[in-house]
Amino acid sequence: MKNNIVWHKAAISKKDRERLNGHKSCVLWFTGLSGSGKSTLANEVDRQLYARRIKSYVLDGDNIRHGLNKGLGFSKQDRIENIRRIGEVAKLFVDSGQIVLTAFISPFREDRDQARKLFSDDEFIEVHLDCPLNICEQRDPKGLYSKARSGEIKQFTGIDSPYEVPLNPQLTIKTSEQSIEKAAEQVISYLEQNSYF
Repeated sequence: MKNNIVWHKAAISKKDRERLNGHKSCVLWFTGLSGSGKSTLANEVDRQLYARRIKSYVLDGDNIRHGLNKGLGFSKQDRIENIRRIGEVAKLFVDSGQIVLTAFISPFREDRDQARKLFSDDEFIEVHLDCPLNICEQRDPKGLYSKARSGEIKQFTGIDSPYEVPLNPQLTIKTSEQSIEKAAEQVISYLEQNSYF
């Protein structure tokens, strides 16, 4: 079957789109425990990029599971497939010349490394939201930790399923020690210092 599938070369290249947009494209891969602030920070960075007229888009874990990945559960295999699909979708956004922000726990180092392999070195920016488990549990914005502690949710990251901390993220942000606005400025500053715009 694969022998009959041939990649069709686009008439407009990624470099063409980056020139038109006036900035480089990349993926900001936000990873961290549930409640660490991934979606909140990704949306604040997106808001600040929009104010600068930079083309960006947020892929949020829960939102993706309402559509593209709605058939996947939370077993280890389903989580692996969830992240594989997100990596492929993020690659399409990067090819379109945009900055894409992904907000997924993505607990397994190997899965994040597989996603990274889809991109050139400067296109994948791993952003670790380093927030202590007890703070994430106090926040518990969706009530998931209390359900996991009571046994209603099995294989919940940080409780009965591991979270593998990134070894060499491009950015580590301590969301328990600063405001979301300051954390977003840290991301924007990284992009500026590395000439993404």
